[in-house]
Amino acid sequence: MKIIKPQKLQKGDTIGIIAPASNTDDFTRIEKGVRYFESLSYKVKLGKSIKKVHGYLAGKDELRLNDIHEMFSDKNIKAIFCVRGGYGSARLLNKIDYNLIRKNPKIFVGYSDITALQMAFLKKCGLVTFAGPMVAVDFWNEVNSFTEENFWKIVTSEKSSGKIENPKNQKLKILKKGISEGKLIGGNLSLICSLLGTEFLPSFKNKILLLEEVAEKPYKIDRMLNQLLLSKNLDEISGIILGDFSDCEETDISKKTLTLKEVLKDFVDKIDVPVISNFAHGHIKSNLTMAFGINYKIDADKGAVEILENAVE
Repeated sequence: MKIIKPQKLQKGDTIGIIAPASNTDDFTRIEKGVRYFESLSYKVKLGKSIKKVHGYLAGKDELRLNDIHEMFSDKNIKAIFCVRGGYGSARLLNKIDYNLIRKNPKIFVGYSDITALQMAFLKKCGLVTFAGPMVAVDFWNEVNSFTEENFWKIVTSEKSSGKIENPKNQKLKILKKGISEGKLIGGNLSLICSLLGTEFLPSFKNKILLLEEVAEKPYKIDRMLNQLLLSKNLDEISGIILGDFSDCEETDISKKTLTLKEVLKDFVDKIDVPVISNFAHGHIKSNLTMAFGINYKIDADKGAVEILENAVE
């Protein structure tokens, strides 16, 4: 599949906002996010799903699907930002018009549950997408300066970002040494596992796998990592970047458990590629935006991650 890079975002461009998964409980967050974008000289178009609620979904599947199609078809929209994750993106995968998306490549941003859409867009269209900040999670209040700087840099410049730096005082950890390169895939661990065995997950061959997770107990992390191992997909990868695993320790002291650190060590011991952890990406305030589908380099001898090419044109 040929990789397609979207056009860079420029002042005056229009950003489309959609909720392909769940919705926020506080719709003023969307309004504040819109004001933030407008303060930076961007225009905004709102999808019909952004204030809808259907149980744990932001409206019924057809409504959320139509928002995706309408935003990609609209020639005035230059980027599509998701309101939040939650659940529901994967329900749309077998209904999406991937030919439409291939013909209208655009910046597409989100993380968490949005991983399902990002992997499907990469597999079916070759579209580079961005695991980055979301409207009602990261852009509605005082925007974290680290997140902000890294995000706008990667979506507005056709130059490669080069070496990626964690926030100060947050060193990358080396779990397995070595140097490797490959196109980036991955995202939220639960979502990657949910796509195993489907037609919507890209090949792992010669790829660098990024993983992050939130609010899962160590035994559940263990189960998902074991599922990845059993799938044999990890036999073909070039390297692994472990992002943030927020709230993933057992808090009930009465329960027998392994620690998250022990689970990750056991996993890393079973694979033979460079692995770096403590990477600032995931459900955290200081969040590095990552571009799926372009080449990255891991230097797990020196503890460094580098983007080898531009993500937008």
